[in-house]
Amino acid sequence: MRRTVIALGIGLGLLGSTVVTAPAHAANVVMTPLATTTVAREVANFWLADGAANLKNATPYAVQTVVQGQRSSNSVVPDGKSGSVAPLASPVSAPGNLPTTSGKVFFVGADGQPHWCTGTAVHSQYRNLVATAGHCVLDVERSDATFDKWVFVPGYSEGTTPWGLYVGKQVAAHSDFDLFRDYDRDFAFVNVHNGVVLSSDGVLTNKGRLVDNVGAQGFSWNQPIGSSRDVIGYPAGSNPDGTRPYTGETLERASGPTFTMTISDLPADQLIGVDSPFPGTGSLGSSWLEHYNNDVRNGYLNGITVSVADTDGDNRYDTGVSPYFDSQTAAIYKAAGAVWSGSILI
Repeated sequence: MRRTVIALGIGLGLLGSTVVTAPAHAANVVMTPLATTTVAREVANFWLADGAANLKNATPYAVQTVVQGQRSSNSVVPDGKSGSVAPLASPVSAPGNLPTTSGKVFFVGADGQPHWCTGTAVHSQYRNLVATAGHCVLDVERSDATFDKWVFVPGYSEGTTPWGLYVGKQVAAHSDFDLFRDYDRDFAFVNVHNGVVLSSDGVLTNKGRLVDNVGAQGFSWNQPIGSSRDVIGYPAGSNPDGTRPYTGETLERASGPTFTMTISDLPADQLIGVDSPFPGTGSLGSSWLEHYNNDVRNGYLNGITVSVADTDGDNRYDTGVSPYFDSQTAAIYKAAGAVWSGSILI
């Protein structure tokens, strides 16, 4: 597997959007290919064949879903000025106040079985970017490995692909997570090829660019702790007490304030938490959206669920856990946003 490591600063003159910052520390981005155009066609057929059987049979990814942690009064020190990139409105609508930008990421795990996490379309130059947890793309159970047959399906429900299926082309991650499993950097940005659907006669047809079809969330970094975030994902699985409040079949939303966390069982020292009742199973990769607007169904991605915790000991999960999005996170995002992709069909 060919990987490229690039040292980046953070001059973020992105998309005519806000704030150019200069961080105290550069970030090392690791760029790893996922599927070439030819391979992407095979991947799309794998998931869509036989009435999308592999999508329907996939199970929620259940690695590193729970941590032992407590809410803390410590502060997070930003590594530069705050900044943001604006969202893009969706040309389509979804039920309720939920965004069209959210969906499931599917992949084949180290066990050879199909699994899924949550993912989110975010604004980028080429309108092809998906954000999720780093360990929903990079296999933490194997060294130097990405998951096979990685795809994103926005608006997924019971085998349907309402706005197409998008095969991953390349993933950008922080070297501290890719190489050293530092969970302060457990995030990933995946460039996807143009979407496809399967016609009634079994032929793949082009659906165009991801963000042109579903819109995009904005992106923000170095934001203050304590303000509210909307957590949006596909939670599944059970609480420690055995209750199963979510099925993983529908997109769910929770809202609450953010706070710092003290984690005892992960190599990380700057994770943050948010009030959320979601189990980790299924909700890995859920977006944390700042300033979410119900009318236009978008906001600013400012966190991503990498695990959950029961901080009050009542055997029910109450906290989602995310890396703090700082200037280094923004540098990885910027690097991913500069990667072009196109149609997988000739």
